[in-house]
Amino acid sequence: MSVLVFADSTDGKFKKTALEVVSYGKKVAEQLGVKLVALTINASDASELYTYGAERVLTVSNDSLSTFNAKEYAGVITQAATKESATVIVVDSSIDGLYLSPLVAINLEAGYASNTVAAPSSTSPFTVKRKAFSNKAFSNTVISTDKKVIGLAKNSFGIHENVVSGSLESFEAEVIASGVKSESVERVTGKVTIADADTVVSAGRGLKGPENWGMIEELAAVLGAATACSKPVSDLGWRPHGEHVGQTGKPVASNLYIAIGISGAIQHLAGINASKVKVVINTDPEAPFFKAADYGVVGDAFEVVPKLIEKLKAFKAA
Repeated sequence: MSVLVFADSTDGKFKKTALEVVSYGKKVAEQLGVKLVALTINASDASELYTYGAERVLTVSNDSLSTFNAKEYAGVITQAATKESATVIVVDSSIDGLYLSPLVAINLEAGYASNTVAAPSSTSPFTVKRKAFSNKAFSNTVISTDKKVIGLAKNSFGIHENVVSGSLESFEAEVIASGVKSESVERVTGKVTIADADTVVSAGRGLKGPENWGMIEELAAVLGAATACSKPVSDLGWRPHGEHVGQTGKPVASNLYIAIGISGAIQHLAGINASKVKVVINTDPEAPFFKAADYGVVGDAFEVVPKLIEKLKAFKAA
């Protein structure tokens, strides 16, 4: 028996979520007294996973898997899980992971717990803590099937070094064509992506127009952060739809989320509620966001943000 984790990568490099999944998988493997096996697809240096506890790494190199396809990836993970007699399979809860995990669970006739935030509180019965009600509550879920698929919520368990002497093994998986083909994939380059960012600077209609986004990008650059926006902003075409965060956009689970000129509609709050520290800057002291924020500044963004940038630059220089 073993625990199998899928360590996702982009352009051959592991995402932070992949390292968190391996860290989590190591903890579960220790609880069960079994080995941890990691599966990679087209990763450049899979040996990096030894640092986080992967004792064996199965590497798949296949050009037909260069673009994510949920059904095809699920097929590869299923074959690896079967080969390794894995009783627990761990995948991240990214957008791709949420497509992928249910298919793996169906293939393996396994129970599936998405948005898991902690190591099992019990292995008999197998019980995990999960986010519920748009991150407003938690539930303790028992998975009673012989095989279990866990979707780990981003930035919930953390990345923990646990250096082991691992081994690499090339895995020749059969790729079963899904019948779905991607014509093109557009990726943001040269910027911190929302998915990998520890800090996100987001803005809304309070910025009054796309011509005022320069100070948002400058603040993000000073903080090493990703830029994001509310749904109305992307709908108006002020910013790309790829920057839209919230329940109907990209979910955010950053360490720091700064909302500037965003009132805090319930759909937006539901999508960013998993962020650990939330800061809001708004002229309206009655804006709903203030009730959800850890820190709030009542003020004009066009006055507050330039001063904040100035102070941060001085702090970094010192």
